[in-house]
Amino acid sequence: MRGFRWPPPPDGGPRTWGPGPGAPRTGRPALPEPETELVTTPHGVRLERLVTGSGDPITVFAHGLGNGIATTRPFGSGVTGRKVFFQFRGHGRSDAPPGPWSYADLARDVRAMADLSGATRAFGASLGAGALCRLLSQSPERFERLVFFLPAVLDRPRDDVARQRLTALLEAVESGDAALVAEVVSGELPTAIRNTPAGWAYLRQRLDQLLRDGLAPGLADLPEQVALPDARALAAVSTPALVIACAGDDLHPVPVAEQLAAALPQATLHVYDRPNVLWTERADLRERISAFFNE
Repeated sequence: MRGFRWPPPPDGGPRTWGPGPGAPRTGRPALPEPETELVTTPHGVRLERLVTGSGDPITVFAHGLGNGIATTRPFGSGVTGRKVFFQFRGHGRSDAPPGPWSYADLARDVRAMADLSGATRAFGASLGAGALCRLLSQSPERFERLVFFLPAVLDRPRDDVARQRLTALLEAVESGDAALVAEVVSGELPTAIRNTPAGWAYLRQRLDQLLRDGLAPGLADLPEQVALPDARALAAVSTPALVIACAGDDLHPVPVAEQLAAALPQATLHVYDRPNVLWTERADLRERISAFFNE
């Protein structure tokens, strides 16, 4: 793959291929991760948790498959009150009970983190959005405000492209081959970012986490599953909700976000016109989420 190589330049890059000078090498290592705690849940699975901020209201943040606390924290940067970030089972230092697991299991993780902290608001990204939908199908009045970022699946299976990409990540992590994991994870970055200091810092952080903690085998069946049997169950959710999607994202198709927004009676849908919004629309995204939660 031209435009990407592993291992990275020792000083953070970027580098160009072939002779000639490279761009300024101003890369720096990512900041150290904050100290987290392991919390025992009522269903017997210990989950890794980080609590930031203070006071009310309290918001719980649920991450995507193969991600975790570090990649979810930016979404809460402008949100008032206390923020509860956690790692689903099979991620980070959280327990990995015998699998396979379902979205019902992930919904239990979200519910436990919300109940133990007294959260009244919830944010779900990708896999976390699906787990949140499953929880709401069972307890439609559980939260007072909801944000769904890049929902990936509701009551219809993912397409082959999405399943293959997620399976590739799980297999790469299981192999323990840093170059293979880097090759897969680099696909999360816009092409223009991959050989920049910001791109290398992101890649290093993701690889450090994935190669240190791994991803449990119990996650392998999730790309084949649906989040809930019937999206019409969400019609009982009267909570104000914000659904965010972006065009051109194979893992998180816009039609899924449209279906979710249509299923939730009090939902607002916002679709960005290009993918990689965490890189291209970061400030607007943070403002949009915090403005909705802080109303």
